[in-house]
Amino acid sequence: MTTDYTERLRRLAINEAGAVDGNPGASFQAATLDPKTLALVRLAALVAVGAAEPSFGEQADAAVSAGASADELVDVLVGISAVVGTPRVVAAAPELALALGYDLDDMAG
Repeated sequence: MTTDYTERLRRLAINEAGAVDGNPGASFQAATLDPKTLALVRLAALVAVGAAEPSFGEQADAAVSAGASADELVDVLVGISAVVGTPRVVAAAPELALALGYDLDDMAG
């Protein structure tokens, strides 16, 4: 069952049980985002909060499994840099590289 956005916003604003995926008894999830877009958005959130590499690995895997390319994952970093700041993106780049199976240190020199 999909509710309109106003009802979903109201439920989020009052922290209603089940309004957010991950809450006990969650009754709705992202209703209009496809799995690929949701994984890319979550990747952006990981960058914003300065998450650790294992989190990047899980979300990168989810994005790729949903059809995202490695280029699209890198585009997320580039696209959010003006919002989260260059230092966050620079810190996240090696973590994302490792999640994609690419060791930046191997290319140094």
